[in-house]
Amino acid sequence: MHYLLFFEKTTCPKDALLHNFALPLCFTKHPFFMNPTYTALDFLPILMQFGVAAAFVAFTLAMIAVLGPKRAGSVKDLSFECGIESEGNARVPYSIKYFLVAILFVLFDVEVIFLYPWAVNFKSLGLVGLIEMTVFVSFFLFGFYYIVKRGALDWE
Repeated sequence: MHYLLFFEKTTCPKDALLHNFALPLCFTKHPFFMNPTYTALDFLPILMQFGVAAAFVAFTLAMIAVLGPKRAGSVKDLSFECGIESEGNARVPYSIKYFLVAILFVLFDVEVIFLYPWAVNFKSLGLVGLIEMTVFVSFFLFGFYYIVKRGALDWE
């Protein structure tokens, strides 16, 4: 016996948990699948929650429009950045290095996101998990070595 989906008892073969194609067979004993005759009233609490959220947003925006200050003027309508007056054209092209560093940051940040679940389940994954993660990290280290050699992180 296995306990899946809200700890409902199921009769699922032990090896079916290892294969994704057999996993849906394990969920057939769940009450959701046993009684598929739901009416629109069963979804009323969800619709009410959406309605309350939309009403709160509309009420908040209306109160801001009614109670908020209305001091328009030529000085107030000027754009500024961090309290500093703007100079020149805003359409100045940026160096491609800026975008390259940003993309590389996202790439290596995603790697760290994949490392957290592996670190949590390190003991249960065993030697196979260690080998798989070593291959995964080696690909990223090779990529990091490549971008360092190409000079992508050299800021001029």
